[in-house]
Amino acid sequence: MAAAYWVIVRLALLLLLWLPALAPGAVVPARFAPGDALLIVAPHPDDEALCCAGAIQRARAAGARVAIVWLTSGDAFELDAMVVGRTPHPGKRGLERLAIRRMAEAKVAAGRLGVQKEDVFFLGYPDRGLSRLLTDYYHRSYRSRYTGADSVPYGDALAPGAAYQGQNLERDLLAVIGAVQPTLVLAPTPLDAHPDHRAAGELASRVLSARGEPDRAAWWIVHVSHHEPFRHRWPTPRGLHPELPLDPPPRAALAWQVWPMDAAEERGKEQAIRAHHTQMEVMAPFLLAFVRRNELYAREPLPEEPELPAP
Repeated sequence: MAAAYWVIVRLALLLLLWLPALAPGAVVPARFAPGDALLIVAPHPDDEALCCAGAIQRARAAGARVAIVWLTSGDAFELDAMVVGRTPHPGKRGLERLAIRRMAEAKVAAGRLGVQKEDVFFLGYPDRGLSRLLTDYYHRSYRSRYTGADSVPYGDALAPGAAYQGQNLERDLLAVIGAVQPTLVLAPTPLDAHPDHRAAGELASRVLSARGEPDRAAWWIVHVSHHEPFRHRWPTPRGLHPELPLDPPPRAALAWQVWPMDAAEERGKEQAIRAHHTQMEVMAPFLLAFVRRNELYAREPLPEEPELPAP
């Protein structure tokens, strides 16, 4: 009986992850006031522009403060390091050099969106390692298999030299939240297919709940599936199509809200994305596909859990 119950539980969770997307909800224009503070939690440099450039511009136009915190600096993207470095073997130092370039590009992108220099925060934790930090390496040090680092190697980070441990990542994110005091946090849903995005969403949800502020967040998605050919992954069609809406992804059954953008905000979003030159070299059609008439956010990080039979 107990075994059958857990089979049902696992099937229900799988169903939760693969349910078709819900139809978009009401159009909800983003509204900000001068006293507001918006915080973007981005796993990697470029995510802030893909998910949230419209909201950032709307907030800045209203006089609100906008801050961005990048949990990693994107130092595990080996293909990108090969292309940018013009070498088939970028090595550990090549990946760190890529990360330094990506941080510089992120600063330019943020500036194009009107974000002040003092409101950008780099934490510098390991790309493709966030999930491990929150599970097996919360209290002990993790070593990146890409860079070989076991502590934050970047001088521009919030806490250079901090050991790659989940408790330090959580501490640094809490420090940023404490400094910014956001009235709204935009973070990736834990349903995102990228493990760093899932971990970032789980951490943001946990930290906000611990602060008694779980309702101060909205949730976005970038990666819907890694099982389909890259050219068929959401959003489609690929490339620059600012005349089209950003429709809900085919999976992740969240109650999506449509946050519209005007033409000027679309142009601003495109310019912010193009500031990420290293990423544009290898995945421009994917990045530019997020320049649409709207952005999508959900007010809950996960769908409602299905009812399960009593064991």
